[in-house]
Amino acid sequence: MPAFLHTVESTKPFEETVRAVEQRTAEKGFRVLYTHDVSSTLAEKGFAREPMKIIEICNARYASEALKKDVRLAVMLPCPICVYVEHGKTFINTFLPSAIPSFFPEADLESLAAEVSRIVLEIINEARG
Repeated sequence: MPAFLHTVESTKPFEETVRAVEQRTAEKGFRVLYTHDVSSTLAEKGFAREPMKIIEICNARYASEALKKDVRLAVMLPCPICVYVEHGKTFINTFLPSAIPSFFPEADLESLAAEVSRIVLEIINEARG
């Protein structure tokens, strides 16, 4: 199975990193569908943790192509990018779309997944500073 997670440390503070991911997402032709403030949600329930946000991104053309190949891929959409703080350092991580063909080998997604992974990695590497 190929690597399925990619994690990098950001040189920017947490909120600046979140904004950079959102900005780079738009610049690459993707859309931020929603940004989940995980640490706030957990705090509301009495569970404290360092800052964490999950940014759901999508490109309609790529999503449509993937779903035409196998509608069950919907469980892996949209692409999540997580920004979090651990021990005072800010990190960005994601599930790599290039790993999806391992879960759906009959869908013939290798080139599509590789292209989306390339773009997601560009977003992350440019956002990290």
